[in-house]
Amino acid sequence: MSAPLPAPLDNRAVARVLQEIADLLELKGENPFKVRAYRNGADVVAHAAEAAAGLDDSGLRAWSGIGKDLATRIRDIAATGTCEIRQELLKEFPETLLELLRLQGVGPKTVTLLYKELHIKSLEDLSQAAKAGRIRGIKGMGAKKEELILKAIDERQRHAGRHLLAKATEVADALVAYLATHAPEATIVTVGSVRRGAETSGDLDLLATGADATLADTLVAYPTVERVLGHGPTKASVLLRGGYQADLRIVLPEQRGAALQYFTGSKAHNIALRDRALERGWKLNEYGLFDAKDQVMAGATEDGIYDALGLAWIPPELREHRGEINAAAAGTLPDLITQADLKGDVHMHTTESDGRESLVTMVAAAQARGLQYIAITDHTQSLAMTNGLDEARTYAVAERIRAYSATLKGFTVLAGIECDILADGRLDLDNDCLGALDLVVASVHSAMQQDEAEMTARVIKAIEHPSVDIIGHLTGRLLLRRDPSRVNIEKVIDAAAANGVALEINSQPYRLDIADSHARLARDRGVKIAINSDAHEVDALGFTRWGVLTARRAWLGKDDVINTLPLAQFREALRRNRA
Repeated sequence: MSAPLPAPLDNRAVARVLQEIADLLELKGENPFKVRAYRNGADVVAHAAEAAAGLDDSGLRAWSGIGKDLATRIRDIAATGTCEIRQELLKEFPETLLELLRLQGVGPKTVTLLYKELHIKSLEDLSQAAKAGRIRGIKGMGAKKEELILKAIDERQRHAGRHLLAKATEVADALVAYLATHAPEATIVTVGSVRRGAETSGDLDLLATGADATLADTLVAYPTVERVLGHGPTKASVLLRGGYQADLRIVLPEQRGAALQYFTGSKAHNIALRDRALERGWKLNEYGLFDAKDQVMAGATEDGIYDALGLAWIPPELREHRGEINAAAAGTLPDLITQADLKGDVHMHTTESDGRESLVTMVAAAQARGLQYIAITDHTQSLAMTNGLDEARTYAVAERIRAYSATLKGFTVLAGIECDILADGRLDLDNDCLGALDLVVASVHSAMQQDEAEMTARVIKAIEHPSVDIIGHLTGRLLLRRDPSRVNIEKVIDAAAANGVALEINSQPYRLDIADSHARLARDRGVKIAINSDAHEVDALGFTRWGVLTARRAWLGKDDVINTLPLAQFREALRRNRA
C-alpha cells in the first residue's frame, strides 16, 4: 500500500479515484454490477456532507450504497490516494488508457478493442494509429469512426491545460484556505481569469499581501503538489495533481491594489489601461501608478488606480477590452446582476425523468436557497435514456405538481417541461399538451452534426411554436469536450426577439450556454435571458452562481433577466402569456 499523504484527500478527489476504478473495471470487462457499485460509490462520496477521510468503516457504511469492501477502499484512498484494487488493475492496464475514455464518443469497449488489437496505450498512440488509417482496419470500426476519433483528439489537444471555471474555482478556493491557515494575518485572493469569471482557465493565479517569504514555502509543501516549477521569496509556481498550475505572488500592502488590478487582467484590458496612463505621461505596472517624476500616485487599492486614471472602478467580469474603459470614463457602466437578484429557477429535473431527487426534495432545497418559485421541467419521450415523458405522463405529472404547489405558502412550483426539438424542428409533444403547461423550455439534444442551415432552421421553427417560452442551452456545447453546434446565432436571436422567446444561460459548469458574447448580443437586440441551473440534484441548484457570472460578463443587469421578476410579472412576461 502507498504511503499516507501529507493530508487526506477531500471527497471529490476520493470520488475521482473511485470513478477511475470503475473505468478500469469496465476496460477489464468485469461484472456490470461491480462497475456500477464503484460509480454509485463515487456519486455518494462526491455529494456527502461529511468528509470521508474523517469517518471509520462503520461511519462510511452508514452511507447509502456503501458496503464493507467499498468502505475499506474509500478509507485507503482518502489516506494514500489509491487502494489495492486500483494498483492491481494498473498492472493490467496503463494509467494513460484513462485519458482515452475522456475523449468525446470513445467508450470502454472501444478503448479495450484498441488496446488489444493495436496495443494503443495513450492519446499519442491513438493519434498516430488514426492518422495512419490503422483504426479502420479493426472489425466494427471503419473510416467514419476513425474520423470521429481524430476529431475528438483534436478537440482534446486544443483544450489541453484548460479547466472549467467551477473546477478551477474549487481548486483555487481550497488552496487559498490552506495558505490562510498558515498565514492567518495575510490577505490571499484568487486573481486572473478565475476572478474575471472566464468559462475556462489555464493557470491559477493567487495574490497575497501581509505575508512573508514563508508563504511561498507553504505553497510548495501543499499536499497535492506534483512538481515545483519555481520557488523564490516573493513568488512560487507549482504543478498540482489534476494538471493545475498554481502561481503565487506576494506583494507589499501599499502595492496590493496595483497588483490586484494587474494580475486580474485581462491582457488586453491591462494594455488599454497602461496606454491611458502613458497618454498622461505616467507609468502603470503591478507595483503602482507613477507620475512623470516616478512618484507613486496610486497603488494601495484598485479603486485608487481606476480613479487616478479618470475611470469608475470596473467589475472584474467586464475587464476584457470590450468597451468597458470608455463606459467607465463616461459613467455608463451597467449595474450588473447579482445572485441575490434571482427569484426563480425555471429549468430543473426530478426522478420523473433523469433527476436524482423527488419533487418534494427539490422544492425544499430551492426554498432553502431563498427562491420564490421554480419550474419542474423533466425531459420528453424522444430521450428514452432519460425516461422522458409522453403526453399522458406529462399531464399526470403537471397535475401532481400543481396539487403540491397549492399546499405551499409563499412558494410556487410551475408545471413545465424541457421539450426536445426534433431533427426537423418539430417538438416532442403535441400542441395541446404543451399549451396546457405553465412553461416550456425547448432544447436540442440529438442530431448535433447538422449543418448550419439545418440547425438554424430547426431552432427557429421551435422558436415560432406558440407554446415555447425559453430555448435551452442553444448551442449544445460541452466545454472542453464538444464544440458548439453549427447554428447562426444572430438569426436565432432575431427570431427570439420577433417571437418574445427568452434564451437561456444554462448554468451547468460544462455548458454555460449561451456564451457571454451571445448573451450580450441577445440583450442588445431586445431578447430576455433566463439564468437556470438545469439541476438534476439538490447541490446543482447552486450552479446558477456560474450562470450569473456569465451574465455579468455579458453586461447584463437585473432587468435583462426574466427570472429576476416576481412570480406574477414573470408569468406575464412569458411568451405564452404575451400573445
